[in-house]
Amino acid sequence: MNLSAYLQEKQSVLFQTFSRALKQNRLAHAYLLVGENGTPLQQVGEYLAKSILCDSPNPLADQECETCRRIEKGDYPDYRFYDGSEGSIKKDDVQSLIHYFEQTPLESKGIMVYLIHCVEGMTPEAENSLLKFLEEPNPCAYAILTTRNEAKVLPTIVSRCQTLRLKLTPRDEVLQECKKEGIEEKDAELLSFLANDLAFIREGVQSKTYQNAKMAFEEVVASLQKGMPEARFAAENTAIPLLKERPALKEFLEFLTFFYEDVLAWKYGTPLKLASYGKMSRAVLDKTSDPNKALLSVMNARQEADTNINGGLLLLHMLHQFKEE
Repeated sequence: MNLSAYLQEKQSVLFQTFSRALKQNRLAHAYLLVGENGTPLQQVGEYLAKSILCDSPNPLADQECETCRRIEKGDYPDYRFYDGSEGSIKKDDVQSLIHYFEQTPLESKGIMVYLIHCVEGMTPEAENSLLKFLEEPNPCAYAILTTRNEAKVLPTIVSRCQTLRLKLTPRDEVLQECKKEGIEEKDAELLSFLANDLAFIREGVQSKTYQNAKMAFEEVVASLQKGMPEARFAAENTAIPLLKERPALKEFLEFLTFFYEDVLAWKYGTPLKLASYGKMSRAVLDKTSDPNKALLSVMNARQEADTNINGGLLLLHMLHQFKEE
């Protein structure tokens, strides 16, 4: 994916703001990158971090220089990545970050960058520790923080950062682009909620994470049409083995959330999100005594997936809370 082209074409304000600051050597010491679900938040955060360190930005990271390649390989000591989307970032993690970034840079460039993806995934104690570091940063250190929910970020952290926002492309527009490209309708509908851009969807279709999540999703919803015993059997024998990796589990739960929203859409006569699975969601409505409770169970499971809970147990517990007629 050509991130420079994506930012120029789809996120022009962000592109111009950041590239101008980089060119004029007037970067803020901390940026907060805000993007809804469907925007390539992590990828853009990583790209901005690379741009600060790139040997030959034009105007942002060229992705080809030695530094960019080393960052991609995880072999650049003055760049660190912390992921709040996979579980809570704790105070000890931030203390370790602070200790490292208070040191002198190891590379001759003399610049250090850290990226905290989904900063809302930090514990309150970790947030307070980070705030103190943001208030008195190492002059050589730059921070890129990302969030999908700005309201969950400590306001004092927000105030210490320059905010950059990713705009969400209208979903109908993305689906039309996918159709022209010959991307299967089911793939386009599912992935457009995760990656609201044609190029990212094209890459996502090839992803093993997505393939496993989709396969598990289709197996479970097909069995839900028959009844809860069949659904539990499908979960134990097909879905759980496919969802061993946390990213696949989270994508599966995202898809199941949209599916049960469609179950309710049939009940209330509102538009479907996953039209290509419409026959399935209509059939599941007939087998579900309380679709609102089922949707709530899926949404709770989606939240629990951000913790260290066993994914298989989480899935079985979720299904156990469903009721059938």
